[in-house]
Amino acid sequence: MSRVGRNPIQLPKGVNIKVDGSLVSVKGPKGELKWELPSGLKVSVQDATVHVERSSETKQFKSLHGTARNIIANMVAGSSAGYQRILDITGVGYRAQVQGKKVVFTLGYSHPVEFNLPDGISAEVDKKQTQLTLQGIDKQLLGQVAANIRALRLPDIYKGKGVRYSNETIKLKVGKAGKK
Repeated sequence: MSRVGRNPIQLPKGVNIKVDGSLVSVKGPKGELKWELPSGLKVSVQDATVHVERSSETKQFKSLHGTARNIIANMVAGSSAGYQRILDITGVGYRAQVQGKKVVFTLGYSHPVEFNLPDGISAEVDKKQTQLTLQGIDKQLLGQVAANIRALRLPDIYKGKGVRYSNETIKLKVGKAGKK
């Protein structure tokens, strides 16, 4: 049995889970998330706990068991508390501005870069316009949006300028040996 998959998921107050065939929907104070459960797995709800079970012991079902459990646990956590991802913008003149559902970046290119935020993701910028905070209830979508924004200007390995995650450390390379 999968160590991760057999752990029950505790439902916090205000979070409801509904299983309709293979469609799992989690509704909480922050919003509602839906996910299609792979065939061969079964979700059962008892009191305030959720259990994920598999139908057979084949390799495919063993690998999906823990993944499905974690996806449902992420849905529960997202709909109750939400997720956030912080990006740091480093470099002279590099900054970001939020304009409705759009973020406009100045990243050293000859033109400003506009990034449209998908539904369910919101963004805030600090006073210095160098720290972008993304918030949402879907962990996968939030991580993908953060990765797409980081890809607009990857951190430079020599000077360290670019867009990076706030907890990311970059080991800078030394320049040319003859330069002083």
